[in-house]
Amino acid sequence: MRITRTVAGRSRRVAVLATTGLTASALLLTGCSSDDSDSNESSGENGKITLTVADYGQFGYKEAGLFAKYHELHPNITVKEDTTADEKVYYPKLLQQLNSGSGLADVQGLEVGRIKELVDTKADQFADLSKVIDVNEFVSWKEKQATTADGKVIGAGTDIGPMSLCYNTELFKKAGLPTDRKEVAAKIAGGWEDYLKLGEEYKKKAPAGTYFMDSASAMFNAVVSSNAKQYYDESGKPIYKESPSVQQGWNLAAEAADKKLTQGLAQFSDPWKAALRKSTMATVACPAWMAGQISVNAGDANKGKWDITTAPGTTAANWGGSFLGVPKAGKNVDEATKLVKWLTAPEQQAAVFKAIGSFPSNKGAYDLPDVKNATLPYFNDAPIGQIYADEAKSIPETILGPKDAAIKDTISTQINNMEQRGTKPDDAWEAATKSIDKVIG
Repeated sequence: MRITRTVAGRSRRVAVLATTGLTASALLLTGCSSDDSDSNESSGENGKITLTVADYGQFGYKEAGLFAKYHELHPNITVKEDTTADEKVYYPKLLQQLNSGSGLADVQGLEVGRIKELVDTKADQFADLSKVIDVNEFVSWKEKQATTADGKVIGAGTDIGPMSLCYNTELFKKAGLPTDRKEVAAKIAGGWEDYLKLGEEYKKKAPAGTYFMDSASAMFNAVVSSNAKQYYDESGKPIYKESPSVQQGWNLAAEAADKKLTQGLAQFSDPWKAALRKSTMATVACPAWMAGQISVNAGDANKGKWDITTAPGTTAANWGGSFLGVPKAGKNVDEATKLVKWLTAPEQQAAVFKAIGSFPSNKGAYDLPDVKNATLPYFNDAPIGQIYADEAKSIPETILGPKDAAIKDTISTQINNMEQRGTKPDDAWEAATKSIDKVIG
């Protein structure tokens, strides 16, 4: 599931990528077909059109200057963005608007944790993008997530969340652990079990008041994300109670909580942000978009103290990602589909990556200089273009279910209870399953 990016990420500094070669502004001029401006559709006075884009968190289009650039390319079109900070607030409103057929934007952001439910229950309310975008341009599993059984595509892929591990080199050094990213990768090469062993090593000499990881629930999500089968099976049956990946993630989270390896902070909460600023946690499970969160909340005082290495184990993982869909009830469906095609083209996805670090789902972006040669100065110039591209190419195709987000969030809450309140694992699991069963029926 894509985690909501905070409002602070929209107005404050984000992680800046260092790249070589062509600039994003030069690339923006490509990826836009010559007939895009020849639409017969008009809206408003003098044929001028205002396209509305509703999204949540931080999609990065404004930060990358894409809406302004689109207006330069199409002077008759102005794009306005309506952003909701929390996706949990955004989604119920979207469902209400779809049910009523009113209040919808021309383009709507769609969260990966909701996409299966929308494909199954609301597909007829979205324009079919299968003839607008080339689904083969995206990583193989991405567009399948937004495709109905009869081949209708309700969303074009934006970002994905290939996994890595972010770690505080200053804290590692004080605890007597290696700081070189290759040496750290070797320590966790055996998987998340090795990650916990590294945590026990850290704890022996940990600086006072610090913890090995921010949250056991974050580790749980990373573990589950590395498996194709998570909360549902191929038939659509909920299997979270017996899912091997859920069981592995839960047991590891319970172990981390029991051994006091975690600070027990719900990610993106105010205490979590403060802990980053105060450098009290040594590692964070790090899907591509997380680097921006760390740099924003840890602040300038911690620049150069963090680094990025590959995720534990050899199995690639994806955590997060979104889509852009075009509701049929929108006022400018034809122009909206053209905008979606342009925003999800390689050049524009590369520009978003450069601006805020959201990793492209369009494979064509991976060989562009702004992605291929990207490093993060904040993270000791970690070669994130290479790290994330290598990971993205081998991520397994995940089986999605209609209530993935609700299941994940409920389990995460109970893991936080184990960390913060000392709830016993069996009691936490019972509470989680009772809550989930009420939601999924």
